[in-house]
Amino acid sequence: MEFGSRGGGSGEDPDVSDSQRRKKRYHRHTTRQIQQLEAVFKQHPHPDEKQRNQLSKDLGLEPRQIKFWFQNRRTQMKAQHDRADNSALKAENDKIRCENIAIREALKNVICPNCGGPPVGEDSYLDEQKLRMENARLKEELDRVASIAAKCIGRPISQIPSIQPILGSSLDLSVGNFGGLPMGGPSLDLDLLPGSSSSVISLPLPTGIPEMEKALMSEVAANALEELIRLFQANEPFWMKSPIDGREVLNIENYQRIFPKPNHIKHPNIRIEASRDSGVVIMNGLALVDMFMDSNKWAELFPTIVLRAKTIDVISSGIVGNRSSSLLLMYAEMQVLSPLVPTREFYFLRYCQQIEEGLWAIGDVSFDLSQEIQSSLPFYIRKLPSGCLIQDLPNGCSKVTWVEHVELEDKNPTHLIYRDLVHSGMAFGAERWINTLQRMCERFACLMVTTSSSRDLSGVIPSPEGRRSLMKLSQRMVNNFCTGLGASNGHGWTPLSGLNDVGIRVTVHKSSDLGQPNGVVLSAATTLWLPVSPQVVFNFFRDDRTRSQWDVLSNGNSVQEVAHIANGSHPGNCISVLRALNASQNNMLILQESCTDPSGSLVVYSPIDLQAINIAMSGEDTSYVPLLPSGFTISPDGQPDQGGGAGPSTSSNMQGSSSSGSLVTVAFQILVSTLPSAKLNMESVTTVSNLINTTVHQIKAALNYSSS
Repeated sequence: MEFGSRGGGSGEDPDVSDSQRRKKRYHRHTTRQIQQLEAVFKQHPHPDEKQRNQLSKDLGLEPRQIKFWFQNRRTQMKAQHDRADNSALKAENDKIRCENIAIREALKNVICPNCGGPPVGEDSYLDEQKLRMENARLKEELDRVASIAAKCIGRPISQIPSIQPILGSSLDLSVGNFGGLPMGGPSLDLDLLPGSSSSVISLPLPTGIPEMEKALMSEVAANALEELIRLFQANEPFWMKSPIDGREVLNIENYQRIFPKPNHIKHPNIRIEASRDSGVVIMNGLALVDMFMDSNKWAELFPTIVLRAKTIDVISSGIVGNRSSSLLLMYAEMQVLSPLVPTREFYFLRYCQQIEEGLWAIGDVSFDLSQEIQSSLPFYIRKLPSGCLIQDLPNGCSKVTWVEHVELEDKNPTHLIYRDLVHSGMAFGAERWINTLQRMCERFACLMVTTSSSRDLSGVIPSPEGRRSLMKLSQRMVNNFCTGLGASNGHGWTPLSGLNDVGIRVTVHKSSDLGQPNGVVLSAATTLWLPVSPQVVFNFFRDDRTRSQWDVLSNGNSVQEVAHIANGSHPGNCISVLRALNASQNNMLILQESCTDPSGSLVVYSPIDLQAINIAMSGEDTSYVPLLPSGFTISPDGQPDQGGGAGPSTSSNMQGSSSSGSLVTVAFQILVSTLPSAKLNMESVTTVSNLINTTVHQIKAALNYSSS
């Protein structure tokens, strides 16, 4: 079928089957209808309601069909004018470029009347002046730093031995076995460890996009959306079932034959990931469109996938009320929740088009910006036409079909433990986006509920406001945890010698943001493989009765759940307030959130005092409550299930996992000092390293798994 106007006849044969009716649902206008519409468009490109109703009667079409035809015709006319202007400007640009080249060639033959040689160019003179100014500035900076250093150390700067440069991108802290290190060892300068604020975008952002480039962006986005709609609709020859796990993957040969890229350069190191999935979510279509077209809301909708997102420029604001024809230039950084998997950074166009009433298409496609910006990306990666088709359903839900299609260069090979998951396309594929969207829409629906669920502990949380406040506090905790695990270009991790070939990785940052403890925070993480299913591992971590088997800080004490909020249909998607029994500090509690879907699971927790919990339960503002989350991420290992019993993972099968084992990332954060100027010493690194080592050994022992 094709996306056109809906038929206007009201009489339908009751004997016609549903499949025949769906085939007849869309058709093109007749030649007479188009001619009369074109004639009216020349005189009245923006007809009012009365004129649309009259046309509806004359042509036998519905008024909204008339409305959509005029909207599409105006968009088409605007695109034609933009292309014409673009061609004219391009011709003028080529003419000026030729004149510029001719002038430069002529200047090469000019002879200086004084010396008989070629004259010194103005560019060379300016470059020399810039270097002189930069040299003077650096000398002043050196003198200032030397003066400060002399005051601090008590002797002139000339007596300080020269500092040897640090080779490599990360500081090597592997000083043998951490268990044998002396406590209170040498201090490490905080700035020597890589790490940065998670909210800072490390790449340059373009400014002042010229109108000619905006017209080109509109054309690129429209072509990408047209290609994407065909990928949404068609099965063969584009899509086929993966013989390994039954997922829908793209037939690359057929795709490249039907959609050839004439200027595309093939490279042996370029790898393509393309997948499609669909599912029903508990949110209406217009609300979803609004969240997708707002970079901040979009990042909140996918906290486990989108590390950062920003709208760089609004190329077209589209139609007020439904976002149709909106075009944005965006930046985004995607992640897998582990320091071992590099993040993926994109500059891309996002285009939204309402195809008909209750049906939207949102398409993403990479767009080449300036050479400086493109070269700042850590490796080559392009988002080919990707996005989602959102269709309203009568019950207030939506059916979302997702296509994810990228090509990238494996410049730095993926760590061996994650290679199967990433190369299979599961790590960043359409299934993960759909699973996450379904789970987060359920969470948003639970956030709006004003009555207690049968699974909630009644009587502890006094009001719906208190329930929402505690859910928002827990969501902030999860967001902070996910942000801190990213392996982005500006958030480096230093590897230590550790318990396996993965080792322990640490990073440190100065924390001063609202809602986080002020001071120096040390983060440490490691990943291990376990030969059990992800669902078994998830149940082990979230079960209160087995917590003492892995929680080193509980000292073997059991915990009691004093408050419980269900935030999804799966019983594992919930928020808990835990109290340690027989603990010395009765005023300290644990805030924990667990969530799971077929693509992975999370168990995140943070210590929190009784006063802060009371503030949240009373419905007050909790944005200033400090949280320092730790936790676990669990994902399938990407290998086919050797037992053959699990089968392919689907959105409707919460137990589904086409995996023979689990990848578990253990992550801890500790507050080293409340002074932002404090230095990190080896004692803190030893403490967190021993904490992770002990936790990993206890997890393996509890799950009856041992490895060398």
